[in-house]
Amino acid sequence: MREPEVVVLPDSAAVAAEAAARTADVCGRAAASRGACALALSGGETPKPLYALLAAEPYRSRIPWGRVEVFWGDERCVPPDDPRSNYRLAHDLLLSKVPLPAGQIHRMPGDTRDHAAAANAYAETLRRRLPATADGWPRFDLILLGIGDNAHTASLFPRSAALRERARAVVAEYVESAKMWRMTLTVPVLTHAVEVVFMVSGAAKAPAVRAALEEPPNDEVPAAFIRPADGRVTWLLDSAAAADLTRYGRSGRA
Repeated sequence: MREPEVVVLPDSAAVAAEAAARTADVCGRAAASRGACALALSGGETPKPLYALLAAEPYRSRIPWGRVEVFWGDERCVPPDDPRSNYRLAHDLLLSKVPLPAGQIHRMPGDTRDHAAAANAYAETLRRRLPATADGWPRFDLILLGIGDNAHTASLFPRSAALRERARAVVAEYVESAKMWRMTLTVPVLTHAVEVVFMVSGAAKAPAVRAALEEPPNDEVPAAFIRPADGRVTWLLDSAAAADLTRYGRSGRA
């Protein structure tokens, strides 16, 4: 199993710029090699600067949007126009501003009353729209992720049943700490992507970053489970988020 790549950058703006360049490169390569790119977007506040960059030049013209299929790594179970919706954030800052056909945007149906059925339906969408790995998991070309102060990623929270799921591609679970239902891709899907890119900024995330990268995977540190099966996982960190690392250099790459 390949070790994650760790790239330490000066600040959050540099993290967003590096993520934008990598997103454009992956989308271009996938579109050229297989005719499409399957991209899973991150939730939370971290991707805001990235979305703004991708919606503007040069990335608006550089990315082959007509061959990009957009999905989400997780979603809050709220209507798509709710301010808490990951879909709404991406729509307002990115998707409404680029020439991406509506039929290629696949939001997680978090507003469906039957959350388990909605998760199963989204898993079926992945099965139909994405290529499969040799062992049957849907394979994304690129998944963008963040990490919370408690080391959760996507909607895989410490000690959650979703974190331990190894049979289903998508699950829905009530998250007590967040007081709401969440829908999320599971660990096997995240680890079978061609590329996974974590974007992390700020000193508040430094302990979680160190735990995810330097401690053995355990139920207290969900992000530590995201290790590549046969792809690549890259952590883009600003200097504050990287401050607690001991195994990785501060000047750039691990």
